[in-house]
Amino acid sequence: MRQTTREVDASMLQPPNLAKLERKIRSSVGRAISDFNMIEAGDRVMVCLSGGADSYSLLDMLLALQKAAPIEFELIAVNLDQKQPGFPTQVLPEYLASLGIEFRIIEEDTYSVVKRLIPEGKTTCSLCSRLRRGVLYNAAAELGVSKIALGHHADDIVETLLLNMFYNSRLKTMPAKLKSDDKRNVVIRPLAYVRETLLKQFAALREYPIIPCNLCGSQPNTRRQMVKAMLRDWDESQPGRVDNILKSLSAVTPSHLLDRNLFDFKSLNLARD
Repeated sequence: MRQTTREVDASMLQPPNLAKLERKIRSSVGRAISDFNMIEAGDRVMVCLSGGADSYSLLDMLLALQKAAPIEFELIAVNLDQKQPGFPTQVLPEYLASLGIEFRIIEEDTYSVVKRLIPEGKTTCSLCSRLRRGVLYNAAAELGVSKIALGHHADDIVETLLLNMFYNSRLKTMPAKLKSDDKRNVVIRPLAYVRETLLKQFAALREYPIIPCNLCGSQPNTRRQMVKAMLRDWDESQPGRVDNILKSLSAVTPSHLLDRNLFDFKSLNLARD
């Protein structure tokens, strides 16, 4: 019997199945790790946990893959307590202790530094990220880790691409794997192929103890927030567009761009006898 329109609509409104959603995300994470050789045998991976849906999901996926992987690697969860007012300091230690995994809470008052240096109403993201990155890089060296896993997802990568194009005139985004500027750390982004909507659905079903950001997360009119809104509009009006942009980053044709450092246009001539 054919479904009526009402029945079809009702089925589309059913909540996603947790097991099915987990398999889908885990498959994408495993593919990204394989494509970019993110984790190798003997690695000690520092999973940066902010208290947001993305980092909780990242930790969950890596713990699951650790059990199923044909190689052995270690995980240590690390949270940076930036001393934001009202930050619930007990949430992450209690959650991580309940998992029975190795973890470290680092206390560093970067919040006061940001508030002192950035005028009220100005974007705090750049300085906050730079300070946080420095603290985490130092922690990685102290903890003897070989990889730093961050919770950036596919939407973050596409947003960064568009922000660089719109405002910096550069074709550049967050790489799935890179060596840090100080050459001491390798940073990986296992969620590179995972859309933000899937992570939010997964986090809601897993009922993570989400901790909202009271610093950069409270700024609604940043350029990134505007680009994020544009991606949401595209998902509604042009489904698949954001996914196609992400895929295009893995299918680059240098000879069809304008970067003379990537392709030798000057020497391009017809062969003559």
